[in-house]
Amino acid sequence: MSRRRTALAFWLFVGPFAAGLLVFAYVPIGWSAYLSLFDARNTVTPEEFVGFANYADVLTDRAFLGSIGTFTAFAALVVPATVVLALALALLVNQVRVARAFFRSVFFLPFACSSVVASLVWRMSLFSGVDSGVANTVLGWFGGEPRAWIGTVDPPLYWVVLVTARLWLQLGFYMILFIAALQRIPAHLYEAAWVDGASPRWQTFRHVTLPGLRGALVAVLVLNLVNAYQAFDEFYNILGDSRGYPPFARPPLVYLYYTSLGSGGQDLGRGSAGALVLALVIALVTLLSGRVLRRVA
Repeated sequence: MSRRRTALAFWLFVGPFAAGLLVFAYVPIGWSAYLSLFDARNTVTPEEFVGFANYADVLTDRAFLGSIGTFTAFAALVVPATVVLALALALLVNQVRVARAFFRSVFFLPFACSSVVASLVWRMSLFSGVDSGVANTVLGWFGGEPRAWIGTVDPPLYWVVLVTARLWLQLGFYMILFIAALQRIPAHLYEAAWVDGASPRWQTFRHVTLPGLRGALVAVLVLNLVNAYQAFDEFYNILGDSRGYPPFARPPLVYLYYTSLGSGGQDLGRGSAGALVLALVIALVTLLSGRVLRRVA
């Protein structure tokens, strides 16, 4: 009888989640895999089977390969900056003795903000126009000329807007992860280091704090890589306008959006193939980076 009750309780808790996962995740993935094998233009019930032709088109499309390059540049800028800044914030906040909960909440609050709202604030207030915006005002204080941050391609100033928006949104979340990991480091390790003559800053951080954060560092790095691949809101809402999206700085999800739902025609077969290729790339990057980082750490 107890086994039946345990099984019933298990399915009562897990059943709704499993059903939602099946309906909203696995079924769409399976249907997307099915569509990728057909010429599905403006329809979700295609009839013309094309095999792997959509995959060949995607993998030879310069726009798609360019979107992967955009991700690489975005990840190269965001991931190291997130790790360094989030860890620095965690170390500072963890040392605060007064109003620690307040500072945690202040830094974590942007994570609860909508990425669409944050993107519009960055576009319309902080980096807006040529003669206005907070960034151009600060430049004017130091005698600098106003810049068209979003529209300047050479040099690519739009990266400043995209990267700072992403950092503001996610730093608080990763800071909390690092704080949780810092609090799990036994205090007697620091006491032993001080007794052995280690300096309270660099040597203690290098030989005690950093080794204790290995698991958190791996988690933060992997999550950052996956999130960088899935970047969409900041790019679309900051760079896009009523005329559409510019030809530069298109991440994979923006490419797939315009391929599958663009005004030139809904090529759902090709879009599905691109989505599955992107999912495979994300899975491979996650697995490889996780293994490499565990060995290094």
